[in-house]
Formats: sequence, structure tokens, C-alpha cells
Amino acid sequence: MSHSSPIRLLIFGHVPPPHHGQSYMIQLMLDGFRPCPGASNEVACWHVDARYSLGIEDIGGFRLNKALLVLKYCFQALRLRFSHQITHFYYVPAPGMPMPVFRDWIVMLLCRPFFKKTIFHWHSVGLGEWLEIQAPAYCRRISKALLGGVALSIVLSRYNASDAAKFNPKKIAIVANGIPDPCPHFDAEMLPERRRRRAIRSRLKQRHDPSAKSAHAPPEACATFQVLFVALCYQDKGLFETVDGVLAANRVLCREDSPFRLTLAIAGKFYTAEDEDALSKRLALPEARGVIAYKGFVAGVQKRVLFEEADVFCFPTYYPMEGQPVNLIEAMAFGLPIVATKWRSIPEMVPEDYPGLVDIKSHEQIASALIRLIESDLSETMRRRFLSRYSLEHYIESLKSAIMDA
Repeated sequence: MSHSSPIRLLIFGHVPPPHHGQSYMIQLMLDGFRPCPGASNEVACWHVDARYSLGIEDIGGFRLNKALLVLKYCFQALRLRFSHQITHFYYVPAPGMPMPVFRDWIVMLLCRPFFKKTIFHWHSVGLGEWLEIQAPAYCRRISKALLGGVALSIVLSRYNASDAAKFNPKKIAIVANGIPDPCPHFDAEMLPERRRRRAIRSRLKQRHDPSAKSAHAPPEACATFQVLFVALCYQDKGLFETVDGVLAANRVLCREDSPFRLTLAIAGKFYTAEDEDALSKRLALPEARGVIAYKGFVAGVQKRVLFEEADVFCFPTYYPMEGQPVNLIEAMAFGLPIVATKWRSIPEMVPEDYPGLVDIKSHEQIASALIRLIESDLSETMRRRFLSRYSLEHYIESLKSAIMDA
């Protein structure tokens, strides 16, 4: 649909910090919608940075000043609405948690009536299920009354559409997340390097003679297969299943007298002190020494190096609000095969019949998948998947198209 003048859009949502998938996607959206010199401005944007949480650990929790902040942000939105004649209101509905849901009610009551069209972008998963199974009946009725019938619901995948459909939007559009290419040198540098490592592993297996090799001999340096976990270090994100899966895989490889061994690099902030303590205890195990390394929170060059050095990415999440994990998109951009769970929309992210999908809470399946992928040749497949579905350009153009057709 063509528009003679730009759509005037108010984006009501926070950008980093704290840094997580949703805040990052909103930042990329704002940057992508800014007009380039000489280009037509199809969507004119204004932004209310509706930040309620001080850090990752504060998300979803209650603080008295959060109630005051929601009123402050609603006032900012209404002031912008009338001073700039804004017609479209963009909002990210809450996941299935009481405090964020109550906040949605306030925003919808105060802001939605003053905009011609409301657009929801469903980054989190589980609100519809929570309302139907856990929430009291009054909560379900109020939510459907205040959030129902919007002009457009943007969802990340077919799976995510079920949440939006429960609120009877006039239109649903699927727009996958997308990020700037973190590995623009893939063809020139990264792909040859991944091919070189695979060739080494292939030659090593061919010349490996189990009868001539001591069972106690340490693995050769070139026989290591580097596993990477980059995410919030939290039980529900599959942190401990990853650790246990790597250790279990090494036990199998040792028992079979394989020339390969796995190592694991973990990067990210801890969600709780209990998670940090639990990981410390696992790292102290004799079989984990020299095999598993915690790198802390990484960004920039440090993060890029971890992805370049890795041979496989492991993220066996079962986090209730998981939408479309950005870390999996980053892994694909670096041509990394992925071990991930059959959770929420994740199976839609990988190719059909993909060999790296596992059930939740199953370190045995993770171990088997990691061993299968040692000799895989999926680098180009995963890279093409990123370029065709999850590039920043695809994300921004798809968002613009969906909003303009609302």
C-alpha cells in the first residue's frame, strides 16, 4: 500500500541498557527507520524510552517507582502524540508475568484511545498461555478487553502467532529478527578457516589407529572441538545442560578411544548467585579442568573472537519467555552449526530435518548431537540461512512493509 506522506509512528519501548534481545531489536528498528540522506522517509518515528528495569535481574520484578515510571512514559507519549500529530502507536506486549501485564493495562488505558492505530510487536512468548492457564479470570477478561483488536500484531514466527491470535488483531504479520552482519569477512576469512579445521579433523580420523594409541594419552591440540555458550548464564537458558552435555560427550569419546575431545567456552552474566555457585562447583570437577572455561561478560572484539574460535554453538534453552534468540542468529552468521532445543520457535530457525535439535533438559541428547556435529559440514548452510532470513536489511524492510500495510 502506498502512502503520500510518511506514517507517523510512536515507538514505546526501551533500548539498551539492559541489553537483551528485545531492547536490541528496538534499537536496531529505531536506527533502521532513521531516514538516509536523499531517501524517502516512509515511516517517521518518535521514541519513548520506556525503561523500567535497572538490569537483567530486575526485569519483571516489582519496585514502587516502576508505577511512577509508567505514568511518566505515558505522559511523554501523549505529549508527543499531540505535538507531532502521531497516528500509530507501537508497543511490545508483556510476557506472562503479573507486574508487566498490569503495566500493559495502564499503558493501553492511557495511550491507546488517542492513536488511530495500535501495533503490537510480540517479542516474548507465553502471554496467551499464561492468561488461559495461570491467571485469574478477571485478569484474562481485562487483558483481552484492553489488548484486543489492534490494527496489527507483528510476530517473530508461526509459533509466536498463537499468542497474538488470542487477542483477535485485524492483521498478523510474521517478521523475523535480524542483526547487522557480525562476520562480514566470512567468505574471505572465516569459511576457509572452517574448511581447514574440518579437513584436519577428517585427516586425523582417517589416520587414527586405536590399537596404537594409549588410552591415557592427552588429546592432540588439533583434535579439540570448541563448543560455545553465549547467553544469560541462567538455568532455564540451558547453561548446566550444556556443561553436562560436553562432559558426557567427552566420556563417550574417551570410551570409544576417539581422537576428538570437546572444550567449552561460556560467556555471559549470571542471573542469580545460585547459578554462579552451581557453575563454580561444576568447574571444580576433575573432568572439567582444562575443558570448560568461563569468560565472563563479553562484547565487541572479545565476543567476535569467541565466535570465530568456536566450532559449534550450544544453546539448549527452555526459558519460558524465549522468543527468537539473537545468539542463535549470531552463530549462524559465523557459519556455526547449532545444538538447540525443540523449544518455542527455535525449530523454525534451522533447516528442515536439522541434526542438532534436542529435547529440553536432556544432556544425553546434547552429548550425542555434539558428537554428530564434529564431522559436519554445515558452515555454508548456516551462513546462507542468516543472509536469507536474519539480516538487518531483511528485518528493517519487512518491519516497514508490515507497518505501512497496517
